[in-house]
Amino acid sequence: MLKNYSSNIEFYLLGFPGSKELRNILFATFFFFYSVSLIGNMVIIFMVCIDKRLQTPMYFFLGHLSLLEMLTTSVTVPLMLWGLLLPGMQAISLTACCVQLYLYLSLGMSEFILFAAMAVDRYVAVCNPLRYNVIMNSHTCLWVVIVSWVFGFLFEIWPIYATFHLTFCKSNVLDHFYCDRGQLFKLSCDNSLFTEFILFLMAIFVLFGSLIPTIVSYLYIISTILKIPSGSGRWKAFSTCASHFTCVVIGYSSCLFLFVKPKQTQAAEYNRVASLMVLVVNPFLNPFIFTLRNDKFTEVFRDAMKSCYQLLKA
Repeated sequence: MLKNYSSNIEFYLLGFPGSKELRNILFATFFFFYSVSLIGNMVIIFMVCIDKRLQTPMYFFLGHLSLLEMLTTSVTVPLMLWGLLLPGMQAISLTACCVQLYLYLSLGMSEFILFAAMAVDRYVAVCNPLRYNVIMNSHTCLWVVIVSWVFGFLFEIWPIYATFHLTFCKSNVLDHFYCDRGQLFKLSCDNSLFTEFILFLMAIFVLFGSLIPTIVSYLYIISTILKIPSGSGRWKAFSTCASHFTCVVIGYSSCLFLFVKPKQTQAAEYNRVASLMVLVVNPFLNPFIFTLRNDKFTEVFRDAMKSCYQLLKA
């Protein structure tokens, strides 16, 4: 019988069952997605830091969002990639499992709060442009970012404590590629229905608590844009919000399927697919969504490439 009184307990991650050829294909695919995601987010952070044209509230938030995405994927994806190279299941200690789940959930929580802050930022920019610099000053932006990071890490302390306070006695095999909370509940021999329900309510509170300001902000934004008489003016106003709106739709829809469910012990295949969307696909798409349709960032990036080329040529 497996008890969790010792940090020496090991879990085994089942990962992606299948032939060696399939695992090699998955490794190459996920490694490509992860590499592009890291490079894309690092480029965003670097550009925001070095160029004064991007040192505005919107890009300040975007830089922190990129950092959060880099950290979130780096907590789970490298372990998943390493597991794809191993012939069998991958071992992970109870302590490492606890740390991985805590970091993953905390960083994700901070990301949701930052999404809401970026929506409010776009609301002020479109609906109250004359007071934008007064409202979204550097002091306000700094505090918003600090609160998002601190709240995310404090909020997940009790859920992690409640999860690892359970007694694990059924097995030590997790049918996932990282320490998924739903799979941990499956291994528990305690009655965890009440804990799962409380965690469900907490997920509802955070997801919808950050989604409601986002929805309200975009309702006001759309209402203001529709009042603009010229088509070019409407398009210019909408283009400042389009990338953020797209990422919000993709990010929230994925996470709603993954986290907001009354029963944490969901089907393993369902959880794997939803987790891949959150951890691999979304971070891969977001740098492209935020930059390719952004004229200012494209201009800054082009200028940086020209300067690098001239330095190399010299």
